[in-house]
Amino acid sequence: MLPGPLLMSRPNGEEVVPKRLPPEGRALQMAVETIALFHRARGWRRARLDEQLAVLEGEATDYRIRRGFAYLLAKGFATFEAISPLEPAELRRRLFQSAAEQLPGTATSSRLVAELSHQLGVELEREVSTEEIRAGLHADLKENAILTHFEEPTPEVLIHRYNLAQAQGILYRAREVVLTAHRNVPGEYKQLFRYLKLFGLMSYLEGDADHGLTITIDGPASLFGNSTRYGLNLAKFLPALLQVSRWNMVAHLLPRRQDAPTAQRFTLDSGCGLVSHYKKGKAYDSMLEQAFADRWSRTKTSWRLEREVDLLPIPGSVMVPDFRLVHPDGRSFLLEIVGYWRPEYLRKKFAQVRKSGRRDLILAVSERLNLEGAGVRLGGLPARLVWFKGKVNPKDVLALLEEVPSGG
Repeated sequence: MLPGPLLMSRPNGEEVVPKRLPPEGRALQMAVETIALFHRARGWRRARLDEQLAVLEGEATDYRIRRGFAYLLAKGFATFEAISPLEPAELRRRLFQSAAEQLPGTATSSRLVAELSHQLGVELEREVSTEEIRAGLHADLKENAILTHFEEPTPEVLIHRYNLAQAQGILYRAREVVLTAHRNVPGEYKQLFRYLKLFGLMSYLEGDADHGLTITIDGPASLFGNSTRYGLNLAKFLPALLQVSRWNMVAHLLPRRQDAPTAQRFTLDSGCGLVSHYKKGKAYDSMLEQAFADRWSRTKTSWRLEREVDLLPIPGSVMVPDFRLVHPDGRSFLLEIVGYWRPEYLRKKFAQVRKSGRRDLILAVSERLNLEGAGVRLGGLPARLVWFKGKVNPKDVLALLEEVPSGG
């Protein structure tokens, strides 16, 4: 993704249209030149690379495009490392300590570096040159990092990544995103929901898998304080959406300026031509889910934890439980982890549970949630509840499961 100064869009009435480059002409030539410079720069310091990028940029008016290419290459395809015989901070400490132990007026920088070079050569059992010492002293500064590896993309791939990043940037100021996922392969829905949970996005589902689903996602601008991390996670979700066959999206945006006359929107659909760089077919879980699954795998129990759970139809919507728990005697329960805090999300989540009428549903609920303040009523809830603080404890879930007799 791109930082704010490199994002470009234009208004079209109430619509916001992100900058998009064609994989040809001037854009293609700039991509070729920028990639070629990174290819030559392997082994260079970051400062030298930046200098050459400035030379390549010259006085051109489209400099922000080239800077965008360079940013994406540096973040997504290049590896920069601090090269030093020791950690730079330790190297500096050793040198300063040596200087402090010398008599005043007797130590010179060249002598100190030479002595440290000899000491490290003995310790590391290899020759350590004075040039390595001098370079390593401040190797932890960004400008001194060395480009050690470059996974060279094609120019077309870079342009696709640039166009996607421009679209992602618009989502930073979304108040709400409404997705309509039309009749798709069920596996695509599951993958979509996995990504929603992976990135911790607060979403509400309506409809059904057969006729299509409407997914409403809270945007970063809807939170009490505009969350940069949440905005980044929403932007990271867009490449996952591109893997779904049939969909459309409307993002309702806050205006850039408070005095702007109207709010704006950003629309996109499955025919947009943007290209995802995410791999298909990999199962993704939220951090809470992953931590629970890891702890469950180390728990001695006959109950089997399954991650592949079908969509659970409820009147006017669907639910996607996080896990299924299955016992050899035939007992089976669904487990949903509720760790989000936004009041409206909590009200809708518990309303879904109430509508489901499912008594085989277990809710693991964070004690940090202010359910009373959110207006959530727990009385008469069909689901069983397990409370947790930081992580869901498998023992608490098992204790609840063992209260249910076989056939109950």
